[in-house]
Amino acid sequence: MQTTEILAPDGVGIARAAEFLRAGRLVAFPTETVYGLGADARNGRAVAGIFEAKGRPRFNPLIVHVADFEAAARLVDLPEAAVQLAQAFWPGPLTLVAPLRAGAGIADLVTAGLPTLAVRVPAHPLARALLEAFGGPVAAPSANPSGQVSPTTAQHVRQALGDRIAAILDGGACPVGLESTILGFDGGLPVLLRPGGLAVEAIEQAIGCEVRLNPGKAITSPGQLASHYAPGARLRLNAARPEPDEAWLGFGPDPTGITGPSLNLSPGGDLTEAAATLFAHLRALDAMLNQGGAIAVAPVPGHGLGRAINDRLARAAAPR
Repeated sequence: MQTTEILAPDGVGIARAAEFLRAGRLVAFPTETVYGLGADARNGRAVAGIFEAKGRPRFNPLIVHVADFEAAARLVDLPEAAVQLAQAFWPGPLTLVAPLRAGAGIADLVTAGLPTLAVRVPAHPLARALLEAFGGPVAAPSANPSGQVSPTTAQHVRQALGDRIAAILDGGACPVGLESTILGFDGGLPVLLRPGGLAVEAIEQAIGCEVRLNPGKAITSPGQLASHYAPGARLRLNAARPEPDEAWLGFGPDPTGITGPSLNLSPGGDLTEAAATLFAHLRALDAMLNQGGAIAVAPVPGHGLGRAINDRLARAAAPR
């Protein structure tokens, strides 16, 4: 069994991480959203290692991270609206799904057989430095076992994946804390495939038109599995207060008289703070309950980042 190296967030650590990627090995690294599990997107054997390490279904495509817009445009054919969005929000927590260019060199496993590819330019300085040092596209889903809570610290990755990967580039806690928003395009118009760390309202304001919801049930991008982001404990959503045998995950002022385990996403009702703390708090409550029992979750408003928070909570609460 390999021993996972914990790499410092400096030039030496970045160079070592890039060396591992060039050798076809797996490296976890921080983005502004969550930690990604990276492999050379052109190396089919390395990409297969992602699916093996995560236990990820092979029909579930991966996001490819690139250093800049030009690198993305070499891989996919971006419609005009996508170019406009990339100019407005890259680098940042936005993934665009567009037709894969012929000869792009991306391993077939990355797209799960689809004619499209999901791409984004991350904003985290360590992710950007790693991509520049590596000099190529990096396929990177969240660095956790498939279906479980996404990691927002290097320690989360270490606990979840053990020695299944070569290295973890430790960049501290991820500031956004939710995966990227994913947009596809139909007739050149944007379609929401997954809400995430960029609010839909901001996207609509930038392009001057409504973002349509994806009506289909087929898997066309990452993050669309019905049961996903789940802790070991069961979740009861939109609860006014916990039952005596439940833990409590609050938002805004907590009800009085809570006696069991309890954490609050944002006592002041700040959706940005709630997004950043969601996965860490689910992990912490799960540990308090020994990955059993139930967690009652306070209602979270459905606007702005609340749309993505509620999406993650609904998938975490879905039947498994």
